[in-house]
Amino acid sequence: MSDYAGWLSANDQYLATALAEIRQRLQRAAASQKASPSEARSVDASAPVAMSPPVAAPAATRHAGWLSRVFGEHVPEAVAPAPIPASAAQDGPPEQSSMSFEVPEETPAPDAAPAASPLPNQPISALQVLAQQLGLSDFERSVLLLCIGMELDTRMPDLCAQAQHDANKPWPTFALAFAVLDQPSWDALSPERPLRYWRLLDIHQPGPQPLIGAALSADERIVNFVKGMNYLDDRLAPLLTPLAPMSLPPSQQAVADRIIDGLRHVPPGDVLPVVQLVGADSASKQAIAQVVSMAFGAQAFRLSAELLPTALAEQENLIRLWQRECRLMPVALYVDAADIDHADAGSAAVKRFMARAGGLTFIDTREPWSSNAAPMVSADIAKPTPMEQRSIWQRLLGEGSEQHAQQLAGHFDFNLGKIGQVAHAALAATEKDATALGDTLWHGALARTRPSLDQLAQRIVPKASWDDLKLPEVEKNLLHQIADQVSQRGTVYDDWGFRERMNRGLSITALFAGESGTGKTMAAEVIANALGLSLYRIDLSAVVSKYIGETEKNLRKLFDAAEEGGCILFFDEADALFGRRSEVKDSHDRYANIEVNYLLQRLENFHGLAILATNMKNALDSAFLRRIRFVVNFPFPGFAEREAIWSSVFPAKAAIGPLDVALLAKLALTGGSIQGIALNAAFLAAKAGVQITMPLILDAARAEFRKLDKPVNEADFRWLETAGGKS
Repeated sequence: MSDYAGWLSANDQYLATALAEIRQRLQRAAASQKASPSEARSVDASAPVAMSPPVAAPAATRHAGWLSRVFGEHVPEAVAPAPIPASAAQDGPPEQSSMSFEVPEETPAPDAAPAASPLPNQPISALQVLAQQLGLSDFERSVLLLCIGMELDTRMPDLCAQAQHDANKPWPTFALAFAVLDQPSWDALSPERPLRYWRLLDIHQPGPQPLIGAALSADERIVNFVKGMNYLDDRLAPLLTPLAPMSLPPSQQAVADRIIDGLRHVPPGDVLPVVQLVGADSASKQAIAQVVSMAFGAQAFRLSAELLPTALAEQENLIRLWQRECRLMPVALYVDAADIDHADAGSAAVKRFMARAGGLTFIDTREPWSSNAAPMVSADIAKPTPMEQRSIWQRLLGEGSEQHAQQLAGHFDFNLGKIGQVAHAALAATEKDATALGDTLWHGALARTRPSLDQLAQRIVPKASWDDLKLPEVEKNLLHQIADQVSQRGTVYDDWGFRERMNRGLSITALFAGESGTGKTMAAEVIANALGLSLYRIDLSAVVSKYIGETEKNLRKLFDAAEEGGCILFFDEADALFGRRSEVKDSHDRYANIEVNYLLQRLENFHGLAILATNMKNALDSAFLRRIRFVVNFPFPGFAEREAIWSSVFPAKAAIGPLDVALLAKLALTGGSIQGIALNAAFLAAKAGVQITMPLILDAARAEFRKLDKPVNEADFRWLETAGGKS
């Protein structure tokens, strides 16, 4: 027989003996009522009743490790964890003992309670554990046992009815308990005493019926606990998700160690502070919370702040149930409030809950919260460092993966979970073709960054290449430098140590300035295509809001999503977002300046490539220009550039007649306008069923000039038609 089976048998025997004593008391009460009703014991509410003193938990020694597994299955056997200070663990009624599974040194007198205590060196029963943990007096423990008997013994209903001389009362009541149990204490009825405070009993009190005569039943969770089954309350289970254990990289383990050390030094009797985990990466915060919890022998459970009830009565009931679980199981709570701003109305319910929840508690916030209701300690949580990420990639991918690991860590900023997902999926997909591992890893990493960004920005599929750019050599060289810096930042920042010496200035930001149609968007496509990165154009309508503070929230979501890497942010018409700060004349000016300031900070801290495109360079705030590493001016294309654009504007499959690109280059147009003319001419040719010819192109050019409000000199166009025909 296993240790657990042996203990379970002993626990059942304990309950059987205790319930037999309860039945005898009910039988004696029924018999005495029949023999002499005048001698029956009764309770006079007006008479003074001696208050029973609180029962202190007996000194004891810890029992075998298997018993901890029964009532705390997450407690490691090999290493005894440092206990959470009981007085700091949670709120509750007075006279509560610390959590332990121990054997009493002294055996109480047999008539002190209907349930006999075990002899020394015998395992403690679940009911005694419950009484110790929740501070039950002997009388309260007996009342609870009386109610539990209704669930375990089919003879109890008849005995209760007989003892109360009322066939319509086949259930326990406080009046019955006062009549048949020893050491009755009126304060057991108090809402502040354990039976009612911890919701151990359900009181069925219809209408004006007095409390003392109301039917009582034991809570299902408590009945099962006393029978030896310890599990999370099913009223809490749908709200909670257990956090998975995970080994931490050195930088995060150092943070966890500091938190553990701080909690262990909380003076006895002081309330444990709420551990506030600050940062954007919830996955890393959850991993750290679980490591800290395991150091104290507890399992952490995640509770979304959005599931917290706002009604006081419902929240109080949730708090009591959680506090009770903290005494019956080694658990910790992780409240996920990352999507709630501390200034929002919804944060009040979260703060109220955190102030009362007690125990080992964590809260996940994007930015630090302040609360006067509960003591807090804060820890900034970041993802693994780039070098740690490189080591993790290399360890998961195996030998010969140094180049893949360096490339992935240089372009992506993933937590442990995402690195594992991408690596395992790629290895499984390329099991039969190892040569495809690099591409599979890259596309898998890109796919992990898309879902969050697709909701915030417009994804552009880059198709243009370096050959498609028709720019002067100076500007083209600058674009090559931008691409080179993005591709080599892992080497410079990490291998060469620049990241260790610089706190700021690691972002790569470029300004593309020039008239509309001069190739700014195409240049962004070329860089994205060359680097194999996703390109996202920021939709101003989805970012800018007329409501105060909303623009910053939208930008925060955007930058947080982009921080994972693998993408280029392209701010088209950037002057709308990055305009000059103005003199503060009213509240609108003040908040407009706050938006600009926030953008300045996020751009400076952004780890990826951000490209700002504008045709109004002078409208940008000068502070942005100081933080921009590259400024690329896109000039109006000269004759040579226009000729090159006309030469490559038509696809190879297009039906093209004789064209004189030198003559077409005489039209003073930008590359965007030339592309528009070529496309319109193609549609004209397709409609007429002919090839794309000079007359059709010139007809489309006339329309483009009118669209741009440029004067159309028909003499010039006729000359071009004549010259084109001759050619």
